[in-house]
Amino acid sequence: MYTPAHFAADPAAVRELLTGHGAADLVTATAEGLVATTLPFVFDPDAGPHGALLGHLARNNDQWRRPVLGEALAILRGPDAYVSPSWYAAKAEHGRVVPTWNYTVVHAYGELLVHDDPAWTGALVRRLTDLHEGRRPQPWSVDDAPAAYVTGQLRAIVGVELRISRLEAKWKLSQNRSTADVDGVVAGLHADGAHAAADAVDRARPTD
Repeated sequence: MYTPAHFAADPAAVRELLTGHGAADLVTATAEGLVATTLPFVFDPDAGPHGALLGHLARNNDQWRRPVLGEALAILRGPDAYVSPSWYAAKAEHGRVVPTWNYTVVHAYGELLVHDDPAWTGALVRRLTDLHEGRRPQPWSVDDAPAAYVTGQLRAIVGVELRISRLEAKWKLSQNRSTADVDGVVAGLHADGAHAAADAVDRARPTD
């Protein structure tokens, strides 16, 4: 990934995205070409030196059956938004401004392991459920569903584990702009309703 120095990601921010993200894009190269699926993952920091992403595919999705050529890739995205040049203070000063797009992204590369095992997928489903239901006032539990129904659902999925060998990350959040321009971007994004993107830009402000 092309990453200029001013867009390099803070390791703590990368870990936060890995542990708190929603769905990611799993991309694999196969003899028949590229295959991609969007699916939720759980980050396991203790699986190898860089951790692992754990998820599951529908059994009828044959991506898990196709041998992977080289590394697999998971693309995890954080907040992103269009940035209008009209928000920059520099527009009034000299007019040499253009539109851009702000975003945060992590590319996780590694070996893809398949777990065709109901015990493994059952434990994973519980971890996924706890991750996304845990903050709700009345969280749903896997045990709220009939056991026979859960068993049938588990037979319809296959587990996948991306054992991370390397991470590439980019936080493109107006760090190359002046303080006045960043103020304008934050205000403009909030006005557009892109509050998560605005907050990300605010947190990424360069410190002098």
